[in-house]
Amino acid sequence: MAKDMSAVAGRKRKFQLFDLVNYLVFIFLGLAILVPIWKVLVDSFNAVGVYQFRLWPNRFTVDGYRTIIETQALYRPFINSVVTTLLGTLLGLVLATLGGYVLVKTDVPGRGALAYFLLFTMIFSGGMIPEYLVMKKIGLVDSMWILVFKHGMNVYNLVLMKNFFEGIPESLYEAAEIDGCSPMGIFFKIVLPLSKAALASIGLMFAVTIWNDYSTVKIYIMNPNQVNFQYKLRNMVMDGDTPTTAYKVSQSTLFNAGIISAILPFMLLYPFLQKYFVQGVNIGAVKE
Repeated sequence: MAKDMSAVAGRKRKFQLFDLVNYLVFIFLGLAILVPIWKVLVDSFNAVGVYQFRLWPNRFTVDGYRTIIETQALYRPFINSVVTTLLGTLLGLVLATLGGYVLVKTDVPGRGALAYFLLFTMIFSGGMIPEYLVMKKIGLVDSMWILVFKHGMNVYNLVLMKNFFEGIPESLYEAAEIDGCSPMGIFFKIVLPLSKAALASIGLMFAVTIWNDYSTVKIYIMNPNQVNFQYKLRNMVMDGDTPTTAYKVSQSTLFNAGIISAILPFMLLYPFLQKYFVQGVNIGAVKE
């Protein structure tokens, strides 16, 4: 009896030590992420550009954000990013959900060949030059719409949706068919309402990819009116392409305000999608 009690006490001590180390590690990681973001946020409101870390601005100002909102050189790329992100995410979700639904229907002719073809595209790529020639042939070079169509088809996300659909009990499909529901009726009335977690997590992946895409703009777009916000922000920070402004704002303040503006949309959006995103991590993990 005494041995059992000592063993239980030893396990409790181990668990307490593990919890303590776990908390300390996550606190350290949280600070490592939050401290740089807080510095950029404080500097974006600081009228005096400083290199030291400060908890609060020396001289508070919102002129950096006013410049971003009112300067056309930054305003248009920001709108381009918003439009391409929304449309690209919508197109990506439509193709991923429809494609994943087709791949779970065993009675679809050529289903296996289509699955192997999509898998092949995940492993092998035609390369940059063939891709450029294809984009030029279909008229997407030097157009912001390339961000919409280039990311619209993502086989990895399609496979995730397929795995999620496979996790839906087969009895639901059979019951809907018995009630006379068509395949598309099953898709809209059964599958999509049960796929909120998958749609939220995969939609967030699409949105982040399109919003943060810099390399595609760098390679395919030369027209300054068609570039996105990330590309313009990079030119500001790295090349000193600072817009003229009516406000007396330091270059450092403007840079940091631009960085916050670039990450702010997803900082505001993520808390509302967090519960779906956590559920979406286990897409396809549990099957009937």
